[in-house]
Amino acid sequence: MRRRDSSSQIPPDSQQQRGDWGTIKTLLPYFWAYKWRVILALTLLVGAKLANIGVPVVLKHIVDSLTITAGNPAAIMVLPVSLLLAYGALRLSTTAFTELREFVFIRVTQRAVRTIALQVFRHLHALSLRFHLNRQTGGVTRDIERGTRAVSSLVSFALFSIVPTLLEIALVLIYLSTHYDIWFSIITFSALVIYITFTIVVTEWRTHFRRTMNELDSKAQSKAIDSLLNYETVKYFSNEEYEAARYDRGLQSYEDAAVRSQSSLSLLNTGQSLIIATAVTLILWRATQGVIDGSMSLGDLVLVNSFMLQLYVPLNFLGVLYREIKQSLADMEKLFSLLEQNKEVADQEHAQALQISELQGAAIRFAAVNFSYESKRQILFDVDFTIPAGSTTAVVGHSGSGKSTLSRLLFRFYDIQSGSIQIQDRDIRSYTQSSLRNAIGIVPQDTVLFNDSIAYNIAYGRPDASHEEVVAAAKAAFIHDFVESLPDGYQTTVGERGLKLSGGEKQRVAIARTLLKNPAILIFDEATSALDSHSEQMIQAQIKEIARSRTSLVIAHRLSTIVDAQQILVMDQGHIIERGTHQQLMEQRGKYAQMWERQQSGMSDDADDAEDEDKLQQTVSGGQQNMAAGV
Repeated sequence: MRRRDSSSQIPPDSQQQRGDWGTIKTLLPYFWAYKWRVILALTLLVGAKLANIGVPVVLKHIVDSLTITAGNPAAIMVLPVSLLLAYGALRLSTTAFTELREFVFIRVTQRAVRTIALQVFRHLHALSLRFHLNRQTGGVTRDIERGTRAVSSLVSFALFSIVPTLLEIALVLIYLSTHYDIWFSIITFSALVIYITFTIVVTEWRTHFRRTMNELDSKAQSKAIDSLLNYETVKYFSNEEYEAARYDRGLQSYEDAAVRSQSSLSLLNTGQSLIIATAVTLILWRATQGVIDGSMSLGDLVLVNSFMLQLYVPLNFLGVLYREIKQSLADMEKLFSLLEQNKEVADQEHAQALQISELQGAAIRFAAVNFSYESKRQILFDVDFTIPAGSTTAVVGHSGSGKSTLSRLLFRFYDIQSGSIQIQDRDIRSYTQSSLRNAIGIVPQDTVLFNDSIAYNIAYGRPDASHEEVVAAAKAAFIHDFVESLPDGYQTTVGERGLKLSGGEKQRVAIARTLLKNPAILIFDEATSALDSHSEQMIQAQIKEIARSRTSLVIAHRLSTIVDAQQILVMDQGHIIERGTHQQLMEQRGKYAQMWERQQSGMSDDADDAEDEDKLQQTVSGGQQNMAAGV
């Protein structure tokens, strides 16, 4: 009985929602790694707020010292010089402590951003191919961009804005309650409670607008990037307006969500202003009454007014800060949810490095392998074959028979449901993925290149290779002369996905890249399908020479390219239906012989059998009849 691959079920984002505190707890270890810098920054923060509170207190004493008769010659002596110096020193200390705090903490913040971004990047590369096929790259990159930016925003808004404000509020309340009428503290505290409660309630109500905006933004950007990446396809079918309309629908949805968000913001700001204005009016009324009845001096009035300005001016932005914090947490939630994606393909705890002797080579065994990308549709059924060390095995069959799946499983892009894939008589799951993939080189049918130079793309097979080695690999792939004919030579940029090169040129670059890697195991997946006959013959000769001492798996369409293979497997609907050498298969007069005869007779053959061709012809005929009937 086959085991179900439960790990293949990737939970949707809606099931990965985490609370704000969960996000914060995930973030804290990245900062606490630099705990001494954090402690020093917090100490400087407290120092800045103590200095800030001291400024109104000194100002009060300065004002009280000036309450003398105008014109009195002793007025110049009333104000102690020490108070002026203290006032200036406290003003300077507030700025100095704040800037020192920024200087100390900037390294912590940037290192945390760098560490998180790198960890997410590595984790994305560690996820299975299934995850990347189900994801839209544009949306993922936007999530990473917003999430890393949110880390800096959270520190700036929470640690350096909200926390200092709350600390200053606590110090002011303590001072007011110990020096003045209790009503000052009651009014201030009540206003703060009402303000903060109102802000949190309304902002929580508004949070889902931000989530909706993020999702719609990611979808719109994904559509745009997908359309631009497929520029040629859009042009082939003249679908520019269709793509623009599809993108505009995403922008319209984002526009509607943004309008709702801004409307709710206006409600929040109006309510906050009403609360602050009421509190300030009540406090100044109490202070004025105190001056009139003699219980407070002018200095006390100045002190209370200064406290209110220092508190309520930054407090006026508390809603904005809280909203930005909530938005940052929402952005970081998406980022950390990427880290929580299950590694469908992971190294075993005691996985060993694969080491292949150049003298012995590597034998490959597929033992009763069953595999399905989805539980409802099985791709491979009890596939069983061996590739002896140093030999070449070719796999042929019509499209969808499971040929390319073999190479993906050998690379461990997926794990099989049952059976085993062995190299050197050990299951490949017992090896580390990096060492396994280092031992295998592939020339894929669909070659995708980086938007960089030709030299960079060839050297990607072995990044530490010298320029001379890159040139040697290019010569072996018969692309050196073409590269030299270009104005920029090996520094020619190939464009997005290599679109500046033809299919054949891209395939030669891929061959050169694999030759430079010099692996013990070679996989050729329709490696010469995009080449002309002359170039194919030259490269086939080179490939045969290179594969002579290596274990090779060749996935072929043109049967003439694999007649020398020591073993040929014929696949159909996930089963191996024939196997043997070219001569043996021709003598069997089976599927392989039919495919060979069709290709030799010059008939068009896409590796589909005659029955598929008949069905296609029937479909075309039926479509023509429908068109003629005006259907």
